[in-house]
Amino acid sequence: MTDESIIDLYWARDEQALTETSDKYGAYCNTIAYNILSDSSDAEECVNDTWLHAWNAMPPHRPSLLSAFLGKITRNLSFDLYKRNHREKRGGANIDLVLDELAEIVSGGDDPADAYDATELKKDINDFLNSLSEDKRYMFILRYWYADSISAIAKRFSMQENAVSVSLNRTRSKLKIYLTERGYTL
Repeated sequence: MTDESIIDLYWARDEQALTETSDKYGAYCNTIAYNILSDSSDAEECVNDTWLHAWNAMPPHRPSLLSAFLGKITRNLSFDLYKRNHREKRGGANIDLVLDELAEIVSGGDDPADAYDATELKKDINDFLNSLSEDKRYMFILRYWYADSISAIAKRFSMQENAVSVSLNRTRSKLKIYLTERGYTL
């Protein structure tokens, strides 16, 4: 079934939308959640919550790209659950490494000015990513959007783990310079 047909089912409030969504995007959303949470039952919980959030969001929202819409919901729910599960102590999960790697670039401030600048920051990051080679952009997205492990990325690109780490480190450094040149305080 096409994404447009699935979205039409949501707008018609037809529960078949949930089945079709699960069939088409269940594995995709589960991979995102598992990469963040490293726990099958927690990942399954987030994926089920994704379907509920999608049901509640459509209508009035009509996503232009269903996979990205569902991926973003799953990712946000997974990070929220991760934070709840790790309030007291930090575990050894892969996501800690991902967050630590980006900490020097992205601040977590609650200043309203930061929220105002979020749209511009998003545009600038997208412009930066579009300036990268396809492989470097894909590695960066796999690591920092999908929270893939270094070893999984290395395997996907037939590279040594060290080479992937170095490439990601250089890309983060270039991103930091790129954003600093555009006036962001990092």
